[in-house]
Amino acid sequence: MTATLTTEPELRTQDPHAPLRDEVFRQVIEGPGESDPAVRRAAAANGTDVPPDLQSLVAKVHAHAYKVTDEDISRLQPKYGDDRLFEIIVSSALGASRQRLMAGLDALEEA
Repeated sequence: MTATLTTEPELRTQDPHAPLRDEVFRQVIEGPGESDPAVRRAAAANGTDVPPDLQSLVAKVHAHAYKVTDEDISRLQPKYGDDRLFEIIVSSALGASRQRLMAGLDALEEA
């Protein structure tokens, strides 16, 4: 899976919130931060470019965020620290929500 997430052009014209949503997404993924934007981008896409030690956490956020435990976080804190982990988790959650939104918009267009 590649680490890209885009909005379909035809959806942009029908969704009045797309420009603001896309800007938030861009700032979170590409904006300044403690973590590498490539890692944030991969986390948002739940892609294969996520470092191996983060793959479990990112996949869990994408599939079942409510199942993330203190142990999941504490295992990664020594290496990534609070700020980097926060950015990676937010990127994962934002990417997961964006994928669900796009699936919903696609379903509405097909209806």
